[in-house]
Amino acid sequence: MPTKALYTVAEATAILSLSRTVIYELMRSGRLRSVREGAARRIPAGAIAEYVALLETESIGQAA
Repeated sequence: MPTKALYTVAEATAILSLSRTVIYELMRSGRLRSVREGAARRIPAGAIAEYVALLETESIGQAA
């Protein structure tokens, strides 16, 4: 089953278990990449994976 290439903000909130406000703040700060499709923002699947990897890296750095 193929994964989606782009997710809506609502889908990203469900995937990452974060609020809509936090998702938009992450996009504004550049920690979560997004693209514009017309008037809407979409989050590439790879950007979600990159954000999770970033969190894991930061977690490892704090544990050391």
